[in-house]
Parts: sequence; structure tokens; C-alpha cells
Amino acid sequence: MNHDDLPKWSARAAAWAQDYHATLRDRPVRPDVTPGSIREALPAEAPETAEPMDDIFADFERIVPGAMTHWQHPRFFAYFPSNASPASMLAEQLANSIAALCMLWQTSPAATEIEERMVQWLRAGLGLPEGFSGTIHDTATTATLSAVLTMRERALDWHGLAEGLSGQPVLRIYASAQTHSSVDKAVRLAGIGQENLVKISTRDDLSMAPEALAKAIAEDRAAGLVPAGVIFCAGGTSVGAFDDIAACLPVAQDEGLYTHVDAAWAGSAMICAEFRPLWAGAEACDSIVFNPHKWLGVQFDCSVQFLRDPAPQIRTLGLRPDYLETLESSDITDFNEWTVPLGRRFRALKLWFVLRAYGLKGLRERLRNHVAWVAELAERVAAIPGLEIVTSPRLALFSFAHRDGDAATEALIQKVNADGRVYLTQTRHEGRFVIRMTAGSFDCTREDVMMVETVLRELLG
Repeated sequence: MNHDDLPKWSARAAAWAQDYHATLRDRPVRPDVTPGSIREALPAEAPETAEPMDDIFADFERIVPGAMTHWQHPRFFAYFPSNASPASMLAEQLANSIAALCMLWQTSPAATEIEERMVQWLRAGLGLPEGFSGTIHDTATTATLSAVLTMRERALDWHGLAEGLSGQPVLRIYASAQTHSSVDKAVRLAGIGQENLVKISTRDDLSMAPEALAKAIAEDRAAGLVPAGVIFCAGGTSVGAFDDIAACLPVAQDEGLYTHVDAAWAGSAMICAEFRPLWAGAEACDSIVFNPHKWLGVQFDCSVQFLRDPAPQIRTLGLRPDYLETLESSDITDFNEWTVPLGRRFRALKLWFVLRAYGLKGLRERLRNHVAWVAELAERVAAIPGLEIVTSPRLALFSFAHRDGDAATEALIQKVNADGRVYLTQTRHEGRFVIRMTAGSFDCTREDVMMVETVLRELLG
């Protein structure tokens, strides 16, 4: 295949994509496959000679779609959504065609400056104050790791970068038990250690207790340990918990600790002013991460980190050898210095397309619909005999369970997902096995959301 063949096959791929999305509702959300079956459908070795594109595309159609869990399915209610709006898909096609390595301004002037502007657009759209800048990472895991590394070096006065952690004081990071496992991973990878991630007890509403945070910090200081930072939860993955950031932030600030907000899922909802009280106080934190790829229709991967002052993170992560110098100017932004990888994709292009193609008003309408439909569904599920709501809706997420206990709940979710019309996932809440329900697919309708009630009632008889 060469460039002359590309128009034909790009058109073929676009036509396939249109048909794929048009027929998603007719497909089961998850495939009925067994482990290893797809691998066995592929030859054991790569071909020595080129094969016709007709054969390659035919094999794609034969093997791949029927063996995929369909994340763009309008009845995908598992995990959190990972949206791909048509405008985002188009932008990704263009970015893939340009295929730039956006590590420096000079390697990608347009990508760098569009990224700067898109962060500014989103900052204003989420109601954050002027002064925040930021960058686009691949995922919230990378953004949180970047924040934790900054916490580490700030607490060590940047000695860790050159000297290593051996002989340095023991650092402590604080978070609630509702934070995502990416926080645990960041603390591990930063060399701080899992045992030094202090999970703070929560109130009845699952928010971090400020008095418990203050007590933990005081006890650590008395023991000769060094508090380094606090990570707040704004929309926890398990059941949608929110920390009372405004109540806890003064504790962290009085102790001089760096603060990071994990709003990977719920941050998108803050384009709607009525939801912003849920993360009140975030605007005064040092770092915030949210994923437009979860709920704003922007293709994975696209995770935005806002920084009140980028200098500490750049000092932590930046490295500029001679071969990465820009000789023409020193007054530029090189975003590789804001994150872990050197190589970066042109992620800002899809943000630019999506924000223009749908507008903040159109995106707000979608999010508000999802929240309203999930609230309605929760009431309907509560009315199904044998079921009960365990955690009430937080934005577009709630959990429920069978009244007969964990075994009955587990059996129910297995039946639901085997049925194929909807896809739900599970979690544990206060030791109890529960089913999570979250809506957010870009193309889902009220009827799609209410299909959960239909399936539950049919399966429960």
C-alpha cells in the first residue's frame, strides 16, 4: 500500500465507521468469545511478502469487530465512558496523517500553541480562575504521577533528582480511601512507597475528614516523617465520592503541602455551573486533572492537568540536553518538560475540533441529560422488588445491589452482561458487592438508559 492507495482505503474505513456506529445498538455490548480464540485466528508468524489490502481489510472485518467490547455503544454503562465523537474521530485522522512528534515547540509549533489555547478554553469553561496554565497528558495516571513526583521533589528541596532517595527522609502522601488506584501507583512509582500513602478516614458522605487529615499530619511530623502532599478526590471511580476540598484545603495549606485534585471523570461536569459546588476549593489547589476523553466526546487519550504554577513541575520533570535546545528563542513552551514522556501526540487538535463542533452549550446539554436520566433510573431501580440503591446518584453514577446478598448480586450482574443489551460493572462498597451504573456515552438516549430497568425486571422475573 502506498500514498496513492490511501484515498480509496480511507474512504472505505470511513464508510465502515459510519456503518459501525449506526448499528451499535444491534450488537451485544460485550463479545461472546473465549480467551485465546482471537489469537488463534491469526497466523503464528508475520508474512514475508506484502499481502493485498483487500485481504487485510476483509480479515479485519471478519475478526475484530465481533471480538471487541464496544466502548462507543450507547448502552455501555460500565467503568466510565471513553467517548469518541465524530468531530474527534476526524481530528484524530488528521493528526495521524500529520504524524508529528510534539515534544518541542520547534518540532510542532501549531500543536504546542493550540494546546496552550485549548487549556485556556477549558480553564474558562470549567470556571477556574485566571492564572492556571496546564498541559495535556495521555491519562490521569500520568498527570497524577507528575503531581506526586513534584510533591516528592518539593518536599526534598529537589535533592531527590540528583542524589536519589537513599538516605532521604521518609515522605508521606495523604488521600482518602475513595481515590483511584492511580494514586497508589503514582506513590509506588515515585519511590515513596505504598506504606507511605496515608488513607484518611471519611465522613458519612464519603468525604475526607479534615480533622483526621490534620491529626495524621501532626502524628507523622512528631514521628520524624515528612508530609509532602495531599490528593483530593472529586468524583471517585467506585461510587462517585467527593472530598470536601474547601474544608480540607486549609489544613494542607497551613502545613505547606502541595495539593492535587483527581477529577478524572467528574471534572467534565464542571462545564455546568450548577455542579461546581461539588468540587468547591479545587480552584485554590496546586494541580487538577480531568479527562475530556471520559465525558466530553474527545477521543482517548486526552487528560488535561491544570497547574497554578507550572514551575515546580517543570523543575521536577524538565530535562533539556543540547540536542533538545531551540536555538531561535528561549521564550517558548516545550511541553515535554511538563510531563514524563519526551514524545507526545498532537492531542490538542481533537479538543479544538470538539469544542468548536458542539460548543460548550451542546456539551452541557448532553451532560445534564445524562445526570437527569441516571437520577430517574435510580428511582426506577429502587422500585424493582429485590433490589435496593446502595449509593445514591452522584452526577451520573449510582450503585445498587440485590437484597439477598453478595452472591445474588454477583449472579445478577453476570446475567445482565451475558444478556448483552447493556453492560454494567461491579465494585465493593464498605465490604459489600454492588453493581455500578454510570451513563455518559456520547450518543446514548433516555431510552438507552432506561433499558437497564427493562433488563433487570426481565431477568429478575
